[in-house]
Amino acid sequence: MAASPLHPVDVLLILADGDRVLLALRSGTGYADGRWNLPSGKMEHGESALTAVRRETAEEIGLRLTPDEPRLVTTVHHRTPSGHARIGLAFAVTFTPERHGRPVNAEPHKCARIAWFRWDALPPETYPYSAACVEGWRSAAPLRLSGW
Repeated sequence: MAASPLHPVDVLLILADGDRVLLALRSGTGYADGRWNLPSGKMEHGESALTAVRRETAEEIGLRLTPDEPRLVTTVHHRTPSGHARIGLAFAVTFTPERHGRPVNAEPHKCARIAWFRWDALPPETYPYSAACVEGWRSAAPLRLSGW
């Protein structure tokens, strides 16, 4: 009998400012280093998806979101090059400088820098998981497959 699948659940933030999204350049983590990624992370045991995306946002880019701000926009089923599968819940928030302040690189030990990119011109070094989330958001696709 085959083992039951194990799919970690990730939350990913699409912080949108007009036609731009915020990405972070991973560094020093051992996973996708040198690749641009949406602010994101794994849900913790006993944590709701909304709590997780708000926590990850604060930890990674220093923004405090209200409970009603993140809006689920797509789900991505991603398979890594090594064959491990993950489920990603992508949430969008419209960036409002007056409300949010300025995003900062709050985890310099995991992130070389953060930058804004046009959603339709992501850098070639964007990790496919993050790119699939942005594509799902823009196309209003409820589910995207990445790496399958």
